[in-house]
Amino acid sequence: MMVPAALMLLGALTAVVAPRLLARTDWPDREPVVALWMWQCVITAVLLCAALSMTLSAAAAWQAVRGHVFAPAPSAVVEAYALGVGGPWAASTAVALACGGLWSAAMLVREVARARTRRRLRRAELLVHAPQLPGEQPGSERLVILEGERPDAWWLTGPAPRLVITTAALRRLKGRQLDAVLAHERGHARARHDWLLNCSAALAHGFPQVPVFAAFRDEMHRLVELAADDMASRRFGRLTTALALVELNEDRGVFGPCPTPQAQVPDRVHRLLTPPDRLTAARRLRLTAAAALVPVVPVLVAFVPGLRALG
Repeated sequence: MMVPAALMLLGALTAVVAPRLLARTDWPDREPVVALWMWQCVITAVLLCAALSMTLSAAAAWQAVRGHVFAPAPSAVVEAYALGVGGPWAASTAVALACGGLWSAAMLVREVARARTRRRLRRAELLVHAPQLPGEQPGSERLVILEGERPDAWWLTGPAPRLVITTAALRRLKGRQLDAVLAHERGHARARHDWLLNCSAALAHGFPQVPVFAAFRDEMHRLVELAADDMASRRFGRLTTALALVELNEDRGVFGPCPTPQAQVPDRVHRLLTPPDRLTAARRLRLTAAAALVPVVPVLVAFVPGLRALG
């Protein structure tokens, strides 16, 4: 039972240390795509620790599970894990972790269902205000201009994607500013940021007492916007993208003294106007490779006794 305990300790250590290390560095704002990848690898490692610990605890508690997990393994490998000394703790640990896994899956299903419901309602509203034209392909990407007094633009995901922009936004955005806003929204769609937001929200809502999941959700909301800003600015320039952000948000009070839900908009504008130096390609590659190794560590910890027995 040492390996399941070691995995749980490793998962807790990763959940505590990794967010603090990322918060102390300055490169996530400079390289949001790499930061998104790093966060995904950290959360994957935490979940892997729990899944592997659950599997080994169940194998220690029940002979039937042990027979399936270690079916092709030699007897020396099974003995190396000392599965018979787990006692009642093995069964309780396995059940608790299994319940946590089922709860996580239920939260993800709930978030996806809620997102689909919101998307269905907004799509029905769009069909009322902007019906499909004769001869238009149902599955093709479609730019929808919606009558509205508030400047706004958003990407409506789904089998028939829609890029929606209000008439107020058309009146306020000038020239390439409109192109930058559309490129920003298309960047969200190409990178499938909606799935990142759904998964992070599911973990944060399912386990509100776990700080790493709340930090994961908050960083996903921030980093996906920075990544989309970079996609737009690479095509249409940072100044144009920053001006487009100002035009869309200046009437919402985000630049005032009082905090608002869009309080990150001024920071995004400042970042676009004073762009930080990007990391070198070699350092980006090193960070990407280091992040990819984080989920490998729990797998190595789980296989160490077996590898020693075989060696």
